[in-house]
Amino acid sequence: MSERTIVAVSAGLGQPSSTRLLADRLSEAAVAELQARGVGATVENVELRDVAHEIVNAMLTGFPTGALREVMEKVTGADGLVLVTPLFTTTYSGLFKSFVDILDKDSLTDMPVLLGATGGTPRHSLALEYSMRPLMTYLRADVVTTSVFAATDDWAGEADTVNPLPSRIRRAGRELAEKVAARQNAGPADLYEDVPTFDQMFNGR
Repeated sequence: MSERTIVAVSAGLGQPSSTRLLADRLSEAAVAELQARGVGATVENVELRDVAHEIVNAMLTGFPTGALREVMEKVTGADGLVLVTPLFTTTYSGLFKSFVDILDKDSLTDMPVLLGATGGTPRHSLALEYSMRPLMTYLRADVVTTSVFAATDDWAGEADTVNPLPSRIRRAGRELAEKVAARQNAGPADLYEDVPTFDQMFNGR
């Protein structure tokens, strides 16, 4: 069986970032579960802050270039995605949404996706279900049942003693691994598939 690739996308703005840390933990859990099933797997990390300017340019011009194009090909060609964003005013970050906006609307169809988010307090955790999950559902991604929110206290083990963060991470990683192991990779999306040719533009098509 061919080796699978998990791409972990972090929309954290700081460095170091708890958002990146959660993305690392989630992707590691998925890889460990795949390996336990006899499926080889690797992780490729993407930090959107590194291509933030390119994302803005792509929104203005409609064309991803350079490092951003490589990131988009990596994301759309993955066997599974871990998407993690910080939450601001109860929703995902503008950087995360801007990146999703420049993806082709069909590029994540049937893609196994694990959602994660970070924030200061647990009261923001529902944003995963009423903002991030509907967004991925609109793009027809195959989102795992368990999404993972990590509040500041979670990292110190002081928050949820009934369903602690490590337990949630393992469960979500297992769910992603199940979907990745069962999926046939269609390869990266063609970023210019819907771009009209010069002939079509000159003829008004």
